Amino acid sequence: MKKTVLLTGFEPFNGATINPAWEAVRALKGWVDGDFLVEVLQLPCVFGQANRVLCGAVDEIKPDVVICVGQAGGRADLTVERVAINVDDAPIVDNDGQQPVDAAIALDGPAAYFASLPVKAIVGAMRERGLKASVSQTAGTFVCNHVFYGLMHHVQGREVSGGFIHVPYLPEQAAAIDGAPSMGLSEIVEGLKVAVEVAVRGGAEHIEVEGATH
Repeated sequence: MKKTVLLTGFEPFNGATINPAWEAVRALKGWVDGDFLVEVLQLPCVFGQANRVLCGAVDEIKPDVVICVGQAGGRADLTVERVAINVDDAPIVDNDGQQPVDAAIALDGPAAYFASLPVKAIVGAMRERGLKASVSQTAGTFVCNHVFYGLMHHVQGREVSGGFIHVPYLPEQAAAIDGAPSMGLSEIVEGLKVAVEVAVRGGAEHIEVEGATH
């Protein structure tokens, strides 16, 4: 029986017209392999609403794996997040004009959740494909972390693997920001494919990943 993988990416935010996370995720819509099929979902870059949309989709689709994807402008590689923390502390407003400060995401939730994806195995497999990748110890405190935490809180006690991957700017975005690192869309898409394959088929979590901090 095929497993179902749900990939999510955010709409553009902070005045941008494109979001590399969504561009990469939507490129994998309908991808079917021998072991899995991929569903995709665009999330609003809005505190609260993003989690309602995500959790509703998880309940409806009942995926085996959920990988949320977001843009991390300034990072040069694909960063697979290890931990989500229970705080919203926005450096900028979201797409609804909200800018929470030191607010709990879930009043009844723990301080943090770890991803249940094989984080290091995904990074190791990405590097084997020649992609720039590392483990990240912080998903920030904007809507990306909000969604990552919300996902892990929602799937507690269920047989669902979940996690979050940050991706760099696309070259066309970086061109407008002097010196900003970027990554081509085809590389980002390839990285997400690797993540899906490892998450579904398993990987050796003991793989050593040097220089894997952010």
